Amino acid sequence: MPVPLALVAPAAAASLAYINAKTSFFYDYSILSAAIKGAVLTRHREKKDRLSPFYDIEQHAQGKLANKTLLFFEGRQWTYKEVYQTALKYGTWLKTKYHIKPKEIVAIDFMNSEHFIFLWVGLWSIGARPAFINYNLTDKALVHCIRVSTARVVFVDPRVQHNATQDVRDELPNVQFEFFTPELEVEPMTTEGVREPDTARSEDKPTSMAILIYTSGTTGLPKGAIVSWKKVLGLAELVPNWTSLNQNDVFYTCMPLYHSSAALLGFCTVAILGGSFALGRKFSTKTFWADCRSTNATVIQYVGETCRYLLSAPIEIDSATGQNLDKKNSVRLAFGNGLRPDIWNKFKERFSIPEIAEFYAATEGTNGSWNFSRNDFSKGAIGRAGTLLKFLSRKVTVLVELDLETEQPWRDPKTGCCKRVEPGEPGEQLYKLDPDNISASFQGYFNNPSSSDSKILRNVFEKGDAWFRTGDMLISDSEGRTYFNDRIGDTFRWKAENVSTNEVSEALGHHVSVNEANVYGVELPHHDGRAGCVAIVLAHEPSEKLMRDLASHVHERLPKFAVPLFLRITKDMQMTGTNKQQKHVIRAQGVDPEKTSGDEFYWLKGGSYVKFGPRDWDELNGGRVKL
Repeated sequence: MPVPLALVAPAAAASLAYINAKTSFFYDYSILSAAIKGAVLTRHREKKDRLSPFYDIEQHAQGKLANKTLLFFEGRQWTYKEVYQTALKYGTWLKTKYHIKPKEIVAIDFMNSEHFIFLWVGLWSIGARPAFINYNLTDKALVHCIRVSTARVVFVDPRVQHNATQDVRDELPNVQFEFFTPELEVEPMTTEGVREPDTARSEDKPTSMAILIYTSGTTGLPKGAIVSWKKVLGLAELVPNWTSLNQNDVFYTCMPLYHSSAALLGFCTVAILGGSFALGRKFSTKTFWADCRSTNATVIQYVGETCRYLLSAPIEIDSATGQNLDKKNSVRLAFGNGLRPDIWNKFKERFSIPEIAEFYAATEGTNGSWNFSRNDFSKGAIGRAGTLLKFLSRKVTVLVELDLETEQPWRDPKTGCCKRVEPGEPGEQLYKLDPDNISASFQGYFNNPSSSDSKILRNVFEKGDAWFRTGDMLISDSEGRTYFNDRIGDTFRWKAENVSTNEVSEALGHHVSVNEANVYGVELPHHDGRAGCVAIVLAHEPSEKLMRDLASHVHERLPKFAVPLFLRITKDMQMTGTNKQQKHVIRAQGVDPEKTSGDEFYWLKGGSYVKFGPRDWDELNGGRVKL
């Protein structure tokens, strides 16, 4: 006798739910199917010679989404049709006045604004390529980035034109600097936009450059990462499938457009999808949530310590009604990288955000990790994978043991091969490359073959293989979750033990009086290795009780060798333009009072942190103190 459907369906659904819970099948499927669709889409567009997202904006502007808002910025908004028509104006102006040709690179040194978007899409409309310059750069770093780009024209935002000094311009005599003043702005807007024929945007392969985006340059001069059409299109297919981003969403970011997070995962993804993009000029805790409310943002983007700063800001109260505005938003998803485990749930709860989409990737990288989280299962993870994804990715992504002395993957003395680490052990993340066609996945750094080669590791598991080095130490567990451990170079040795700066920072982050902690190792006279030091922003003024409490807190949570010996009390943390902590300057200063004036130092003595001054430094420098 057949079993009634009313009984079969619930049983089948329950079985399916159980299998999915055990294997994360549907989660894996969303990522894998998106990756496959992205590859197929890119191949299809390559055949049609329509790789540029300019065509997506054009299609939306001439179709059902013509009158839908694409861009929100500082109280104004532009529809798809308006952005498209304005981009044509800019493109025609760039071609006629500056004689910009297809595939030519033009530098944009701008803060976030509508003009950044119009210049960018305008360049794409005539087949040219933008190089995004970090508007915080000055002097040699600014000269270097413009020179590397090969641009003969650079457009500069009037708000940052003070960085383009006469000395900078003298170093680049063949480069034309155009300060985008209101007077100059009138020119493209009064130009009649002409759509260039498709031949102007013709591309020979999907790995060709779409944008030039620079690395942060924290350990040297920035490097220009080649962002390919393949990467732009692949991410635009992956993100919506992974996060359920759709045309009804309003994606808000105030992260800089010169960075890949806002540019690729933000604007490109939204514009190709047909959603709305809300842009803030720069990050500010005072304007962040007001911008979200005014644009009805449903998705917000964060990078680095953004969420920590939002969490550290005072509760926002409506002066008229007395209402707590922290939860008064339409945000369903926070999307980005850098949300640490110690504030993960605090951030969700305070601002009533049910979903977190944390990822791990680099602009020049060939792969990434993705963690879409609605519960505590993957709290704090930068990636997760179910049974299927773990099985399929085993041969293309791996964590290998690192030799911290050489900062190179450890190799077996007999075989010369690297060693995979076990779950729970830190290892450098590597991604598989085709040894006969490296550029298929890794396009490298523009005009910098030596730096490009330094990211490729060969003969890792067998003779002739090739892998991409991320430079990051990660840890995976048996449940398929991946966690950030440390940046190579940040981990240091003390008392013959390896200290993870990330582990120490997370431990300190759980103390109620610590707003932010930047951990690094410092060299000390007459001592081997590096001692732990923390640049720390406190919620309260340092007191004897607080210093004693901090010492007790870290001793309870860290092994003895990892307990930081020095605290550097600071009011303002040194950050990159994307809210990531800077270490190299303060690490070089060490604890020498002559090099660190302005900040108070404390050191660990007698179970508490006590003031450290010039006399203590003299004792240490004279070899009269052994730590």
